[in-house]
Amino acid sequence: MESLGSRIKQLRLRAKLNKAALARKVGVSDVTISYWESGAIKQIGHERLVALADALDCSLATLLEGDSAPQLLTLTHTGPLPWEQVQATTITVPHHLPLKIDWKAPCVMATPGKETDFSPVASGDLLLLGPTHVFHKAGHYLIQRDGRFVIEHFSKAPTDTSIHAVLLAHWCPA
Repeated sequence: MESLGSRIKQLRLRAKLNKAALARKVGVSDVTISYWESGAIKQIGHERLVALADALDCSLATLLEGDSAPQLLTLTHTGPLPWEQVQATTITVPHHLPLKIDWKAPCVMATPGKETDFSPVASGDLLLLGPTHVFHKAGHYLIQRDGRFVIEHFSKAPTDTSIHAVLLAHWCPA
């Protein structure tokens, strides 16, 4: 499996950028770019990932999973759930993502459908969802309320609703 560092380098070369030019676009030092590419820094915050994808003129999915990234799935209020869609491909959580939950099960990358309201997530954002029916720890969960899927934050296990997924990561386009 290709590492994030080698993907960054490959995408940088494809964009015809040297390390200093990419560093200026992302707002970091060229040494940081070197550390990312070599794997010396293994986790990159989501703001930097968004800036990297923008600077490299690629999608977040391509940055995180490469050119063979699974098709981006759509999250809608009335289903089907992303992992139930015909074109659904699950992935393992990329080890370089700084997640609040240590997630070992397969997950999916999705984006809210047009004209949907999944606050705090907006249409066009990229989500990493872990299908589950279990409360793991405080965070945002995909639940069904009044016949519609919504994202809500829970600090403790809800008693009045069933959980469908935990929001593992959320990136906004730059």
